[in-house]
Amino acid sequence: MVARVTRILCVGVDAGASASAVSLASRIGGEKMPAVWASVGIHPNYAHQERPGDWESIVALTTNSHVGGSRVCALGETGLDRYWDDCPFEVQKKNFTRHWELSRSTGLPVIIHSRDCDAEMLDALRNEYKHGELRGVMHSFSSTLEVALECVAMGLYISFSGMLTYKKNDVLRDVAAKIPEDRLLVETDCPYLSPEPKRATRPNEPSLMVHTGEVLGKVRGWTIAETAERTTANALRLFSKMR
Repeated sequence: MVARVTRILCVGVDAGASASAVSLASRIGGEKMPAVWASVGIHPNYAHQERPGDWESIVALTTNSHVGGSRVCALGETGLDRYWDDCPFEVQKKNFTRHWELSRSTGLPVIIHSRDCDAEMLDALRNEYKHGELRGVMHSFSSTLEVALECVAMGLYISFSGMLTYKKNDVLRDVAAKIPEDRLLVETDCPYLSPEPKRATRPNEPSLMVHTGEVLGKVRGWTIAETAERTTANALRLFSKMR
């Protein structure tokens, strides 16, 4: 199966990684294919490691074309995480909130990490929704249909990683079958979560996403070509700078 990757979104998790993502996107952009774009932000598991000036550098990356700001198409990944306890939850929440503030000032969508914290995440999103419809994606989604549909109602997209292909994940496939088709995305979540039948492959890479797309197509009743067309259109609507 030919992957035909045309665009890659390189995701930042802290100030240093965000700068590296922007640098890579600046080198492999424009007319080159696959073109690389960047997101910049601070992951909830690293928020407690933030140094003075780190957040200011994230903001600068979104606005300064001289340091690659024109290649930045999203914020994050950011969000909330109860699985790991390295970062105090209050620090995570403050970190998450300022990404939404930056999203509203820049128009950039937010890539949202959510693990073992559905109730807290929904509360945080509802609070941000008071400012208007949310622009972003619940990335590598693994929660319930009820959570997914409430996120969609607030304006968010739902993205599925290689977990969708795992044999014991019938419940997740049922969720994917019921999401509005204009809010569906697929992703790698590199370097982990390689899809079946390449689950042992490390690192995961964009070319393997065809396997996730194939499974999504099966649960939706689409061909792989239809799946690619629809999820690509959704991605370009959300990450509009990638058009």
